[in-house]
Amino acid sequence: MILTDQQILAEIERGNIIIEPYDRTCLGTNSYDVHLGRYLATYRDKVLDARKHNEIDVFEIPAEGFVLQPGTLYLGVTEEYTESHAHVPFLEGKSSVGRLGIDIHATAGKGDIGFCNTWTLEISVSMPVRVYHLMPVGQLIYFAVQGDVETFYNRKANAKYNERTTKPVESMMWKNKF
Repeated sequence: MILTDQQILAEIERGNIIIEPYDRTCLGTNSYDVHLGRYLATYRDKVLDARKHNEIDVFEIPAEGFVLQPGTLYLGVTEEYTESHAHVPFLEGKSSVGRLGIDIHATAGKGDIGFCNTWTLEISVSMPVRVYHLMPVGQLIYFAVQGDVETFYNRKANAKYNERTTKPVESMMWKNKF
């Protein structure tokens, strides 16, 4: 079950959902709009290695915007810091963003109960497009869960993305054993 606007508001009141900064006008019928943060990043290497720590170069989006190019994976970040303590958050791109040929995530649209951070975006484009800091990019949708949670994400010993940040975070796949 997806939470409605009234249910999202009630969960914010209970402290089960935290969104900072919060703007009531960003609350939709059953989602909350999130915005592109100040920073983007690109990987330094042209060939990424899943067993290696692939480093990124982080840069600030200038006031005049930044033109994303096809064939490059950009890591972005949401302006909003979020916490979800009782629901599974999903991040989906806004239809207006999709109609510009922008994908905001490759595969990582689902959060976990206990995820407390900004969202790193895996951005790709089908044609050159200029983006701006604070442009609406996505919508958070909250799903109710059934049953108790044994280990919340922010309490997992092996959680790789717990450090609070305002900048995109590179893949931590290299920390896995395989």
